[in-house]
Amino acid sequence: MITRFEFARILGARALQLSLGAPVLVKLPKNVDKRDTLQVAKYEIEKKVVPLVVVRTFPDKTNEVVGLN
Repeated sequence: MITRFEFARILGARALQLSLGAPVLVKLPKNVDKRDTLQVAKYEIEKKVVPLVVVRTFPDKTNEVVGLN
């Protein structure tokens, strides 16, 4: 489970990738505008195909890797 802040960070990062020419990873339905990178990124996150993870670092120097699955 990711926090809303982590979700926003992943959404922004994926939208930036798409705006810079990264390929779309899913077939988009008709109600999603291909030119709106935030919509496309949100749809990709909902379908859990975004290849990004969150690495949480704790005060005791341990890390936790959280995927979108």
